[in-house]
Amino acid sequence: MQIKLTFLGAARNVTGSRFLVEVDDTRFLVDCGLYQERELKYRDWGPFHVSPQTIDAVLLTHAHLDHCGYLPKLVRGGFEGPIYCTSATADITEIMLMDSANIQQQDAENKKKRHERENKKAPYPEIPLYTTEDVEACLTHLSPVPYQHTIQLNKDIDFTFYDAGHVLGASMIEVKIRRNGEQRILLFSGDIGRPDKPIINDPTVFEEADYVLTESTYGNRSLESPGDMLQKFVDVVNATVQAGGNIVIPSFALERTQEILYYLNKALYLKLIKPIDVYLDSPMAVDISKVFERHIAFFDADMQQLIRQNKSPFSFAGLRLVNSVEQSKGLNYLKKPSIIIAGSGMCTGGRIKYHLISNISRGDSTVLFVGYQAVGTLGRLIVDGVPEVRILGKNYHVKANIVQLNGFSSHADKDQLFVWLSSLKKPPRHTFVVHGEEESANHLADTVRERLGWQISVPYYLEEFTID
Repeated sequence: MQIKLTFLGAARNVTGSRFLVEVDDTRFLVDCGLYQERELKYRDWGPFHVSPQTIDAVLLTHAHLDHCGYLPKLVRGGFEGPIYCTSATADITEIMLMDSANIQQQDAENKKKRHERENKKAPYPEIPLYTTEDVEACLTHLSPVPYQHTIQLNKDIDFTFYDAGHVLGASMIEVKIRRNGEQRILLFSGDIGRPDKPIINDPTVFEEADYVLTESTYGNRSLESPGDMLQKFVDVVNATVQAGGNIVIPSFALERTQEILYYLNKALYLKLIKPIDVYLDSPMAVDISKVFERHIAFFDADMQQLIRQNKSPFSFAGLRLVNSVEQSKGLNYLKKPSIIIAGSGMCTGGRIKYHLISNISRGDSTVLFVGYQAVGTLGRLIVDGVPEVRILGKNYHVKANIVQLNGFSSHADKDQLFVWLSSLKKPPRHTFVVHGEEESANHLADTVRERLGWQISVPYYLEEFTID
């Protein structure tokens, strides 16, 4: 039995998750995401590695754009098969992709006008990568499946989704391939969550697998515990309010925003912070929060108890939902310290850019990052301490207090990744470390190699492995 595995993304980088599996004349993808590192975005514009028409199915781990965001282009290119995912992922993917298409269409139009005015040439075509019409065509391919329900891809291949504990509906995928009385198990970790995080369940652990693809976003870092992180969050809010500034939080609409609301609600209830206006300036995050309320079965026991008691953390005194563009612009003229939560989480687009323009040069304001910032993104530049940033065609001095709290992250840290891997009862035939910057991926690989003695490697972009 020969299985070919090709790494089309998230190989020595974080985003663009795309893994191609070929067994004889059967081809399927695990994930089909966008690249978000600035220097790698050209990969989204080029032709796909294989003809989309030859791909039989896509197995989607979850709805973050670096995992699902390329799907409309794949469908436009001729893909005709099913896109398997959980029901929560299907609902959220629709919201994420529509928002992505709208942003791309707006950005393309704005960039074209600006470049014409400045007589500049863009590195990429001044057209959207895909449109809302492309998204609508893509959505017809979504095929929801429950956790722990085995689906036959064909007579020799089946797969099962398990809870990844990362974001609502996120999955780890176990693929079983049989031939001539033999079986091989391929385990795709997707993004692995952190144990004991609020709202959702802990990540699933496994006892056996022949080949493992594991993420490594924080493969070389330890993260704050939830208790420590809450206190640091409270300290940042209180210090900024005392200074008279705003707390601007670039946040991913999926999971991170809901978790921030959870902790804000908790801090207010415990009187760790004084009552404060909280503006959720993300129609997409509002829509996704509604999806959360429709999928209570995906919550952990504590969150389900809160819902039964009508104590949803997605609604509390002081929370303001901002829908219109006019309302969003009005936040530039707030008269008292407030918290503004807006996307995108890496500051690559969306309304957060306008709030950065209003606050990043204010010494009394804080820009609070609560998630991973990929290399080349505006968020990463700010976190890395550049003195000046370019936003929407203009330069701004960075005078605001810049804080990053990785305790909010929905990714497992280096110790939690090691624990997840070492739950396997015997060494896999081979383990591949993906979805991490080179230093992080290599650190995790070295740790596993030294402590467990496993065969493990960090694949390169477009590298192919034929596995037995």
